[in-house]
Amino acid sequence: MERVEALKVISPGPLTTIQDLGRYGLGRYGVPPSGGLDPFSLKIANLLVGNKEGEACIETTLMGLRVSALTDLLIAITGGDLQPHLNDAPFRMWRSLIIRKGDVLHFKTLKAGCRAYLAIAGGISVDPILGSKSTNLISGFGGYEGRNLRKGDILFTTSPFDHLNAKTRVLADDRIPVYTKDWILRVLWGPQDADFAPESKTRVLDSPFKVTPMSDRTGIRLSGPPIHRKEGVCESIISEGVVPGSVQVPGDGQPIIILVETVTGGYRKIATIIGADIPFLGQIKPGDQIQFRAVSMEEALVALREMEATIAQLRGG
Repeated sequence: MERVEALKVISPGPLTTIQDLGRYGLGRYGVPPSGGLDPFSLKIANLLVGNKEGEACIETTLMGLRVSALTDLLIAITGGDLQPHLNDAPFRMWRSLIIRKGDVLHFKTLKAGCRAYLAIAGGISVDPILGSKSTNLISGFGGYEGRNLRKGDILFTTSPFDHLNAKTRVLADDRIPVYTKDWILRVLWGPQDADFAPESKTRVLDSPFKVTPMSDRTGIRLSGPPIHRKEGVCESIISEGVVPGSVQVPGDGQPIIILVETVTGGYRKIATIIGADIPFLGQIKPGDQIQFRAVSMEEALVALREMEATIAQLRGG
């Protein structure tokens, strides 16, 4: 298959990286999964252009990314609405579209959400590391030289011309996620919720928490009423494996929602975000407000099946 220059970075914005669905199963070696923080949007972007759903995409944060097309390409943009424009015209998201050599795609300003995903038919040609193309910024490997994209970087794809006659694919409007500044995140209690005072569990559900600026791809730090452990329960535990979506409570009582760049934690987890709401974590930004709502395992499974049904429907054409 022919490897072709696809995009040139004119301006990278505050943080733009190459991400796929991550490198799971390596936590025992200290390797975090990395990957797209909004896996639903990443999968949909790929399916819209005919890629396998786990292919690498461009994940861009907030605003400012500007790229020029070095050849004709079939692309799709999903995720947060960062006001994408093709040349001077607004670009419609959640659908496939052909852009031509010389076109300039840029993300003008933040309207809703936090991160957008740009998929190219044919994928992004970078070498996988430990089975994934995802960028691990902390350790400096994967993606594009293990770093965020910079001005002048050239991204390659494979046989883009094979996709230029494909029919336009669109995600139905009623399946497009709604992003807000006031989030309700569904949780299951545990695994260490029994170590917290009953009034603390009530406080978790009854109190809004604000997202602080000290949030990144490692975790979302929250500010709100402190969540206290039971009397006599020590502050920390022996470090153990954690999963994205774990709601960890350190000594100051201010929760942290674990994301994809860590694999162990030494604090108790009072709750865990359900699978269907994990993609929303990639769209939450500093200043937003979060409220937690406890659900049953049955409700969590129903919600997950609904999300997977949307992906499966698009996968099937």
